[in-house]
Amino acid sequence: MEKDVHSFLSPDTLEKVSTIFKALSDPTRIKILYLLSEEECSVTHMSEVLNLSQSAVSHQLSMLRNLRLVKYRREANTLYYSCDDGHVISLLTQAIQHAKCD
Repeated sequence: MEKDVHSFLSPDTLEKVSTIFKALSDPTRIKILYLLSEEECSVTHMSEVLNLSQSAVSHQLSMLRNLRLVKYRREANTLYYSCDDGHVISLLTQAIQHAKCD
C-alpha cells in the first residue's frame, strides 16, 4: 500500500501569507495600493485623491512599508511612494476582477 505524501506550508510561510491577506483586508489600504499600482504618489496627492487625511494615509503607508508592499524615494523634502511587490498587486487585481464578475 502506498503512503500518502502531503506537502505542508512552513509556519513562517503561513504567517507571511496571513499577514499579506490581513493587509489586503482593509479598504483604505486597498485604495492606497490600487492608486499606487497606477502611479507613483506623494502623501499629499494620495490624501487629495482618496479624500483621506494625510495622517491616515501616512499611518497606512507605514504598515504597508513595514510589510515591504510599498517603497518610497525622496525628492527634496517630498517622499514619493510606489508598489514594491508585484505579486501582491496581482492578487489585488485578481480580487477586484473577481468582485466585478457579479
